[in-house]
Amino acid sequence: MTDEDPRDYDREYQRSLPGPLRERVGRDTDSGEVIRFVVQLAYHHDGQWQTVVRYDHDPGSEFGHDVEEEGLHIDIYREGETYRTEFVTPPLPAAVALDHAEDHLAKNLERFIERFEQWHGIRNQ
Repeated sequence: MTDEDPRDYDREYQRSLPGPLRERVGRDTDSGEVIRFVVQLAYHHDGQWQTVVRYDHDPGSEFGHDVEEEGLHIDIYREGETYRTEFVTPPLPAAVALDHAEDHLAKNLERFIERFEQWHGIRNQ
């Protein structure tokens, strides 16, 4: 499995955003506690969905982060690969980090889209 392969979650949804965008949110819980999550922004380009940014908490995976120990991270993608990983917050409980990831994505959506379009030579019309 690569970090691009989709994983199944107890609860998952995809939400279309304006233009060629969609947001994917998934989470697993155990006794009401969030134990794993993903928040991902994707852009439909060149006939396929390409990851723009992704936040995750998956301490059991070689590709995931542990927000409770490391803090919330964002993986930034360029040309289908992780270009850079940035810290967003110090360590947080997973449920709080999930909320923060969704808020951070909403607040920075335009910046993420502009950077992706610039990197991929897409002109927003």
